[in-house]
Amino acid sequence: MIEIPSDLHPDLVPLAFLLGHWEGAGVFDFPGDQKANFGQEAIFTHDGRDFIEYVSHTWALDSEGRKVRPIETESGFWRIGKDRKVEVVMVRDQGVVEVWYGELADQKPQIDLATDAVARTASSGPYSGGKRLYGYVKGDLMWVGEKSTPEVPLRPYMSAHLKKVSSAVTVTPEQVEDWAKDLGDLPDDGIAFFK
Repeated sequence: MIEIPSDLHPDLVPLAFLLGHWEGAGVFDFPGDQKANFGQEAIFTHDGRDFIEYVSHTWALDSEGRKVRPIETESGFWRIGKDRKVEVVMVRDQGVVEVWYGELADQKPQIDLATDAVARTASSGPYSGGKRLYGYVKGDLMWVGEKSTPEVPLRPYMSAHLKKVSSAVTVTPEQVEDWAKDLGDLPDDGIAFFK
């Protein structure tokens, strides 16, 4: 069930399905990088103003579902206009800043985003842009990301299935291991989540 906090800015009600602390696992695969299962923690919060604050941490998992190494940390701010247009400003630890634009689907909690602007530091890796699809499916948050570089055309590279965790509940490493073991059921490109 989607809960709408009483102090949520009225403009953000259509994005209320994102709010919360989410944890789960997914698949990472992009040419030039080692394919890996990954764990993720994503937190979407608000403070009454007209944006949602977002922070995500991902880490590679070994075959037993244990943390091996960090993959990526990103943070940003999400807004939505009265026309259901969504805008996101995001910063990644790899030296990338992005502006994303997209739209909230009609009659379902699903957001399709594409990069509009990308800025990179001199030390960041090659990156041209991307697309993301987020959806609230049967109480879970699922997403798939696509990315491109000057050498690799736009293609899926990450997808994850996240479950909402209560602030009163701590997710154990054993639970993440169990979620990672279920990754065999995930489609390679992640897009099948939304069909």
